[in-house]
Parts: sequence; structure tokens; C-alpha cells
Amino acid sequence: MKIEQIYTGCLAQGAYYIESKGEVAIIDPLRETAPYLKRIEKENATIKYIFETHFHADFVSGHVDLAEKTGATIVYGPNAKTSYNSYQAKDNEEFKLGDVTIKALHTPGHTLESTTYLLIDENGKNHAIFTGDTLFLGDVGRPDLAIKQDITKEDLAGMLFESLRNKIMPLADDVIVYPAHGAGSACGKNLSKETVDTLGNQKKTNYALRADMTKAEFVEEVLDGIMPPPQYFSKNAMLNKEGYSTFDDVLEKGDVPLSPEKFEAIANQEGALVLDVRTQDEFLKEHIPNSIFIGLNGSFAPWVGALITDLQQPILLIVPEGKSKEAVTRLSRVGYDNTLGYLENGLDSWKKAGKEVASIDSITAEEFEQQYNDTLAILDVRKPGEFEAEHLEKGVSFPLDFINEQMTDLNKNKKYFIHCAGGYRSAIAASILKARGYNDLVDIKGGYGAIKNTAIPKTTFKCPNS
Repeated sequence: MKIEQIYTGCLAQGAYYIESKGEVAIIDPLRETAPYLKRIEKENATIKYIFETHFHADFVSGHVDLAEKTGATIVYGPNAKTSYNSYQAKDNEEFKLGDVTIKALHTPGHTLESTTYLLIDENGKNHAIFTGDTLFLGDVGRPDLAIKQDITKEDLAGMLFESLRNKIMPLADDVIVYPAHGAGSACGKNLSKETVDTLGNQKKTNYALRADMTKAEFVEEVLDGIMPPPQYFSKNAMLNKEGYSTFDDVLEKGDVPLSPEKFEAIANQEGALVLDVRTQDEFLKEHIPNSIFIGLNGSFAPWVGALITDLQQPILLIVPEGKSKEAVTRLSRVGYDNTLGYLENGLDSWKKAGKEVASIDSITAEEFEQQYNDTLAILDVRKPGEFEAEHLEKGVSFPLDFINEQMTDLNKNKKYFIHCAGGYRSAIAASILKARGYNDLVDIKGGYGAIKNTAIPKTTFKCPNS
């Protein structure tokens, strides 16, 4: 028996490869199928099952493409109706894979169809659980994504409590927990940076598995402090339920080099968004006017999903050399399949063609300290929890997550100093504001991590009991 966790940092997502006697199961695969196909070719194995723990909201799974290419059966748990061929497992139904068995444990709560897969080894011993978004390390899945007219988030949280108590917690402490996500995912609040643990340790350390916890306490704690889900979540869940364009077609259409003239013509004809995925320093120094920055060097796909509201938006790319395929791939992982090409030879070719470039002022924390006075307008684009923990006395909370809704509160004739925690999010915010006509902007390099070393007055949250 072989188990491999295939972890993708940008999405904080874990897919799984399980093999026994030449038969393979893939759990929650990524959009691109090549890594799985190469692996089974190398191992001379066959993919028999593709298990989906639920209709994912934060990424587009590769299950449909992978099944079409391999003939494998897509398996969901109860309540999962799809527009493509799939098998709906019954609660406690078992699937043979070589010498091992995978049992479907229906664990609703995160969503109604959420299912945990229990791996039983060659000797009949419970070995591991693949928990999807039902149980994370340090947390559980948010129960507010599958709300319907007759089902509230409180109802779902109650279901999650029962699923954990009745299906997962009775398992032995030495059972290994393989979750779908780790730290950085918006599918939970306090996910651990670790990606594998034992169930016994989670019973000791995960607040949601406290033995003395009542259902009412669980519901209250799980729902406390949940940020609103990013706008793309419901759209990705629908793609996972109904199907999507093949990844090969998306890549063929999007990974196309374009001359400056062709690039500009497509941008005008198609109303394409110019998305610059270089580093923040490169973007701030010079960029194509009205382009938006979201760099590949950060949480690229989740921020694209949070900020670009139309999955069908035509996109043109400014990429570092050799990174076009990666950019198209990572966009497709969150359902943005309408990339139309990238600028060949980057900004150098644009400038050589005599075309205009723009820039955004960027200063160090020390330079900011020298310019600082009580009248400056300072936008802190970190998340509300980061702001509440510590911020500049004159800083205003302006979370990047909500910039599309809140930017009309700003004055286009005013100068704004923008910072985040380290510099990535502030560059995104500045690019969006600049593209919308806010031209007097100053980005602060290094963000609050650098600013906190200055003498600029700050406010720190103090615990009432301290």
C-alpha cells in the first residue's frame, strides 16, 4: 500500500494518491491531470476510483478530466447529484482497491454531501481517514457554504457536530488524519500549518473535538469570527457539480505568446483584463496602464478568485519569462478559463514598441516615518483580525477582501498611503485603485512588518484580563 499527499501551497490543498496491487484511487485531484497520469505510467498502475470528499468551493477539481482520460469512476457521498457520470456512495459503503478497502463515511456539516473516506489496510485495520473539509488539523470546515432556504449555517454546524462525534471521534487514536486543506485556506479559521496528524492528537488539541463540548457550544464557537466566503466559492462549487472545459483546451487557448500590437488589439476588442503576475516591486516600478497586479509569488489563485468577480472575464497576462503555463494553470484551478494569451518578451517588448508604461510610488518604512504626520490618510489593507490585533493609530481598516465594494468610499482627489503586512496585498490594492482612477497613491514597502520598527504611533489590542 502506498499513500502520497500531493500538496499545493498556493491553494493550501492536499490531494491524495493511494495504490495497492496496481490499483489506484485519487482523492480530491487538482485541475491538471498530467501529474496523476505520469505517476500511474511510472508505476504501471491503473486509476480505479476518483473519490471526491464534497463539491469543493475553493478550487476546481480535476475529477471530470481525469475520469474521461482513464475510465475511472468518480465517487461522491450521499446527496451529491452531478451533471456528469458519477457514483453516489451510500453511507458505510466499501470499495475494494487491491488488498485495501476504502469506506465512505457520510459526514455532512461543511456541506450536505461531505464524506470522509476511511482507509482500511490489508490486515483489516483502520489506517487513515481522508476528511476533506470536515476535519482539519486544528479546526473544522466552515458550515456556511451550503446554506439553502430551509437550511441555516446553524443547522449545518449542528450536523457537523454530530458527524464528528458519531463518525470520526469513535475511531482509534492511531488513525492518521489527512485533511483537504492547511493554513492559508479560507475554508476554515485556524488551520494548522501541518498537513498530517493522528486523530488522537487532534482529540487533544483541536478545539472542535473537545469531549465535554455541547452542541450549542460547538455551533457558537465554529461560527464565531468566520469571514464572508470569497465570491468565487459558489461558482467553483457549481463547476465541480456541473462540469467544465477540459484543462487541455484551456491551456492551448491561454498559453499563447502575443506581440505588443496583437496584445493591445485583443485587450481592446475583447475588453480583456490585463493581469500582471510579476513581483510587486517590478509592478510598482513600471507596468501597463490600467493593469492589475496579483503576483505568482503570493496567494495568487485565492486572490484572483476573491477580486475578479467574473469567471468568464477575458484575461491577458504579463508574466515572468517561462511562467506563462504556470499562470494559466493556476488561474484554471479556480475556474478562470478565459485566458487569451500573454505578452511575449514582457514589458521590454511593450516599451520597445513605444507604448506607454505607468508606475506607483513606493517608499520604505523609514521614508514613511520621515513623512508621517497626523493628517495622512493611511489605508491598512490587512484582514480585520490583523488590524484589530495591532495597527497604526491613524490607520484605517480597508481590507483588500472588500476593496471592490468599499473603494467608492475613497476620494479620488486625496493622497493615500497603503500598507499590508509585508507588501504583497498593498501592491494588489494600489493596482486596483490606480486602475479605477485613484492616482495619488503611495505603497509602503515591507508593510506593517517594517512599519512596526518605526516610532509611528500604534495601537495594540490588550486582552481585558491582562
